[in-house]
Amino acid sequence: MEDRFFKRLFATALAIMVLMLFWQSIPFIQSLLVLQKAQPRPVTPRGNLAEDEKATIELFERTKNSVVYIATTKAVIDPWTRNIYNIPRGTGSGFVWDELGHIVTNYHVIEGASEARVRLSDGRDYHAVLVGASARHDLAVLRINVPFKRPTPVMIGTSHDLKVGQKTFAIGNPFGLDWTLTTGIVSALDRTMTENTGAVIHNLIQTDAAINPGNSGGPLLDSAGRLIGVNTAIFSPSGAYAGIGFAIPVDTVNRIVPQLIAYGRYLEPSLGIRTDERINRLAKARLGFDGVMVLQVIPGTSAEKAGLRGITLYPDGSFDPGDIILSIDGKPVHSVKELNDILENYSIGDVVTVEIAREGRVVKKKLMLEPARSG
Repeated sequence: MEDRFFKRLFATALAIMVLMLFWQSIPFIQSLLVLQKAQPRPVTPRGNLAEDEKATIELFERTKNSVVYIATTKAVIDPWTRNIYNIPRGTGSGFVWDELGHIVTNYHVIEGASEARVRLSDGRDYHAVLVGASARHDLAVLRINVPFKRPTPVMIGTSHDLKVGQKTFAIGNPFGLDWTLTTGIVSALDRTMTENTGAVIHNLIQTDAAINPGNSGGPLLDSAGRLIGVNTAIFSPSGAYAGIGFAIPVDTVNRIVPQLIAYGRYLEPSLGIRTDERINRLAKARLGFDGVMVLQVIPGTSAEKAGLRGITLYPDGSFDPGDIILSIDGKPVHSVKELNDILENYSIGDVVTVEIAREGRVVKKKLMLEPARSG
């Protein structure tokens, strides 16, 4: 009787121990099951990329080597030791203009800098020399000496035929994040913006492609990978991207940059006459004409050869008004500023038709534009 009792008791105790061991092993068994199930899932085949994705990738791969990273430094003097140090000033973007190593960027990217370095997409780094700049157009040209494997110049497009809604692609170095691609559309055309320097830039392209500090000087491209503008500024209360960016149109760039390379500065096209906004405004109020009065014809210019006349002054203070410019190639002129804005769209050597009012009649003259003369 006792033996049976102890056997049952032993069997019961053994069963309880086995049950306890099994219960304690449940988490371990569960872990094994979880580990078995936590293996990487099979990859679903992606299939072919969409055609617009392929086009964007191809555009970036083809163009990125034409875009450069620009870092500038500024020389400062220690007031105590009189030692000169170079401190970082900022970064920006640029692009290769030609096979000679010319790099185009914004003027404000290199403004106030004592040194600039250009880094190519393959990591090579070069000291840059300033070739020319135009603060008025916010454009500058640098030059680097690349002895071998020269980067390919960016393809040049046009901007006069752009349409709102066209795709745009910006490549640059926002916040120092090099070779960043953003996309968008042409949001608007013919925008006007006043730079911090006070310069007024006309005919800007507005785009919603993300443009941030560091993108300045980089290319804005069309869907064919051609340059249509130089990214120059953003409209943002916070200083970061807010959906509105501006680019200098390539037609302006293609007109200004060759002058910066050849002469180191922008040569303003001129009719060969002298005008003055304040005097013109007073004369209009007094004489009642609508146009721009020719104050003086510069000797030796095409204006003198065409027979244009300036005002004639007499000893008693009276004067005979000179020719009044009414239009340039059919574009009406109401002020000196309008005259200069119209001429801004031409190049030196272009021939324009000038409509003038002279002694109660309208006369047309053909004049060749030439560099403006100081003094």
